[in-house]
Amino acid sequence: MIESVKIRRQCLLDFYSHYEHLCALQGSVPLKAVKANLAQSVLDLIVDRIKAADWTPLLNAIMHNRTLTSIGIRSFHQQGLGESGVERYKTYFRRRMPAVRSKDLTGQLCRALRGCLSISDVLKNLELQGLLLRERDLILLTKGLATASSLESVSLAYCPIGDRGLETILQSVKNSATIRYVNFTGCSLTWRGAELLAKVLKHQAMRRYGEAWAESLRYRRPDLDYMTGLRRITFNCNILVGDRGASAFADCLGEDLWLKALDLQQCGISSEGARSLLDALRTNTTLVILDIRKNPLIDHVVMKDIIERVLMNGNSANSEYKWLTSPSSKDTLKTRPKKKTIVLGSSRKGKATIRIGLPSKKSISPGEKKVSVKDSYSPKPLPPGTKGFLPWRTAERARRCRLSMGCSFFSPSLCSGTESSLGWSAGIPVKVTVESTSASETEHTEDLDGVILHPNMTKSLDKMKITKYQLLQLKLEECMQTLKEEQRARLKAEERIMELEMENARLRNLNISLYEVLQAQSVTNMILEDDFLDSIEKSFQKFHAFLDLLKDAGLGQLAALAGIEQSDFSVLEHPQMNSSSKP
Repeated sequence: MIESVKIRRQCLLDFYSHYEHLCALQGSVPLKAVKANLAQSVLDLIVDRIKAADWTPLLNAIMHNRTLTSIGIRSFHQQGLGESGVERYKTYFRRRMPAVRSKDLTGQLCRALRGCLSISDVLKNLELQGLLLRERDLILLTKGLATASSLESVSLAYCPIGDRGLETILQSVKNSATIRYVNFTGCSLTWRGAELLAKVLKHQAMRRYGEAWAESLRYRRPDLDYMTGLRRITFNCNILVGDRGASAFADCLGEDLWLKALDLQQCGISSEGARSLLDALRTNTTLVILDIRKNPLIDHVVMKDIIERVLMNGNSANSEYKWLTSPSSKDTLKTRPKKKTIVLGSSRKGKATIRIGLPSKKSISPGEKKVSVKDSYSPKPLPPGTKGFLPWRTAERARRCRLSMGCSFFSPSLCSGTESSLGWSAGIPVKVTVESTSASETEHTEDLDGVILHPNMTKSLDKMKITKYQLLQLKLEECMQTLKEEQRARLKAEERIMELEMENARLRNLNISLYEVLQAQSVTNMILEDDFLDSIEKSFQKFHAFLDLLKDAGLGQLAALAGIEQSDFSVLEHPQMNSSSKP
């Protein structure tokens, strides 16, 4: 066999070896990110910094892949959101557009994924996040999904495909025998997309009803969990879905027996759409997750009723379908403030100018000029004889005196952003100004205010700041730990309350049913007892009448011979039989 063909066949059994071989043929260096998760047969890449030349061997390796179980291609590139004017103009030229944003490269990527899906029998997970997919790219991807034999999960999170792109993708998802989970988070979808997905659910439900009927013949019981079709749909962050999209989902959920989880966070649903979903849950007993959180227009009572209904359908804690975690606010706490800048500028007569402040966040317009410390504060020398004139020897003695006094001249107003005047031993007022965070954010320039102190006092000031910062950091950590513990305790308490409420409702229903059964039994016993006593009383009356007939007929001696006396029947209600007497 030709050596090159042998090497090629061996490389097809190992993704990274094939990738290295292609890089060697091209003369490029393999990317380290490709090898990061290959021990678990997973390819998960953030592709914003991959150059166009590095894509060729990677796409060829993906096209002929037979060993990877999961492929994830992610892009987090955003075009200057929230910037305006000069800032946006600068960032446009400062940031490079990633190669993955080009239409040629996305087409090649979808073509490589189509080839991988058509030949791989182990690939189960496909994630494309933040990619700009055109219509032709979606057509290529749809052809690959139609030929996939092992794919179970498809995610197009934050790919702005729209309703038309969703319709293209659903052509292959509708008839797929393996896909069980789809994720269309942040795909710019509307209520039309929700209706398209609801039609797919109805189509799959009709097909599975036929399969269930075929399996139920000859007294067999069909296994619904092993049937093909979607089990989870994630539709989060599509705010145009609204109540109309929720109603479309509710129509197909009422009689569906296979869908287990439906995520509708941040979909613009109000209480009206939530009530339609609640009505669908009255007949649906298989849905274990219906996530409608982060929809502020839904009433709290309606949301609580929906969650209770879903929890009653099944124990979601032991199920394979879990509630998606909401993005926490811890990331915002991790951002540290910028360090304060200390600028030393020498002035005349032995004085020193120290500026301490936070840098400004606002941009400087092209018409404004940046003002430096030297321009903002440049004291003019006073001629001898004028008020406030100080010879250099006197200034030196005052400096030594200030050094011995240390930081005793500082007041608490330094940390509040206010201005104060401190009188030194030489009788010269010194102006002290420290910028606060809010003040520095509202200024256009960052070098207008300052602190006029001696240079040797900066060390003590830095120590004070470091100590205060450490104390505040410790307090913040303690507060965060306490907050976490309280949140955990609150979640546990809420879960316990919900469990107790459900148990209370179950016991109440059981008590009512037992009371009804006991009441019915007591009524039946009373009726039977009354009938029995009435029959006994009638029998005695008939016997007494028979004895009277015997007496009237002159046959009273027969009663005497039988040992029956008249005293035994003196009181009809309490008869006393004397059976001990013998003839």
